[in-house]
Amino acid sequence: MKYPKLREIKEALVSLVTPAYTSKFPKEPHVPFENFRGKPVVDNENCVGCETCANVCPPQAITFTDDKEKGTRIIKRDYGKCIFCGQCQEHCITGNGVKLSDKIYDLAVFDRQKNVEFQEKELLICENCNAVITTKEHLHFMHRKLGPKAFSSILNLNLLNQKLKLAEGQDIDVEIRDNLKRKDMFNIICPNCLRQILVKYLYKNV
Repeated sequence: MKYPKLREIKEALVSLVTPAYTSKFPKEPHVPFENFRGKPVVDNENCVGCETCANVCPPQAITFTDDKEKGTRIIKRDYGKCIFCGQCQEHCITGNGVKLSDKIYDLAVFDRQKNVEFQEKELLICENCNAVITTKEHLHFMHRKLGPKAFSSILNLNLLNQKLKLAEGQDIDVEIRDNLKRKDMFNIICPNCLRQILVKYLYKNV
């Protein structure tokens, strides 16, 4: 029985004089290993507010609210719920909208609201039915991605005209009154309203 006790004493003495295997955080900065998944950091210039990250987030740490009156989309990111799975980074359509940091890892706070961040994007709203189409940045991104093919969409053409300000200072705006007309297709309208116009006039001219 005495030999096991001597072995335990030896292990205790060795452990006493051996440096700690773990890091000395928080007294000293911790250096994460390669490919460590820390806080998801959003790049507002490359984020287009397309909802993709919110749709793939398992704990629903990313949510959004559309305010049609103000024409804005508010994106809420609650890092207190984040499980650092990396789905937001993997599925980001721009590839650079969000990246998991390997430096920011200490998110422990007493006030949970300190781990909540908000982001605002300008909405594109149908002028006929008031439905939310998407954000303007999202549509501009798709236009750049598609290149010349984007001109096959009237919605892209309308946005391009607004961006280039080709009709600035000219009173050529077409108001949508009562029912949709052929000329209303040149307004900012959603795909459903555009379909109604095309079907209506295609049937009329058959």
